[in-house]
Amino acid sequence: MSESVKTAVIYYSSTGNIHRLAEAAVEGAEKAGSEVRLRRIRENAPQAAIASNEAWAAHAAATADIPVAELDDLDWADVVIFGAPTRYGNIPSQLQQFIDTTNPLWLQGKLADKVYTAFTSTQTAHGGQESTLLSLYTTLYHWGGIVVAPGYTDPIQFQTGNPYGTSHIAVSEPSEVTLDGLRYQARRAVEIAGALKAGRAA
Repeated sequence: MSESVKTAVIYYSSTGNIHRLAEAAVEGAEKAGSEVRLRRIRENAPQAAIASNEAWAAHAAATADIPVAELDDLDWADVVIFGAPTRYGNIPSQLQQFIDTTNPLWLQGKLADKVYTAFTSTQTAHGGQESTLLSLYTTLYHWGGIVVAPGYTDPIQFQTGNPYGTSHIAVSEPSEVTLDGLRYQARRAVEIAGALKAGRAA
């Protein structure tokens, strides 16, 4: 059922945590049988700011070959998985700038009826994860999207403790439990999109 589902994993990462989570989302979607595009959000921070942070500069260089997200990726996908860190309880400006370019697709109704899900991370627990996702989901509701949260629908969610897909990371690398949670979240989104496509075709 899910082999015809196309998934775009669109993320912004400065130092690499979100990038690793995005890779886990790709793994989960592919395991569910989906064709997947991994796309990074274009960086808009000043080069001086990037260069002043060794981890940020290193990650930017290491991922320069990953294609930048374009509107075509949203148009192409049946499932869109967004990932971004928290910035003061909200999404970073880089992702917001991309979202602000989507009006042409929205006007044509091309963002509606797709399955969307999202994840985030913070340096510490309770660092604004839920408010970040809720602010992003508000946009997806305006698009007419079908927001699919992982909820407590799989045993892995009782281990992560993050029913909305929030991935709060207090260490430099995400844990394997967190990565498994992202793999499950992506798989669930693909499976639901597959069921929706099958129902529409019936």
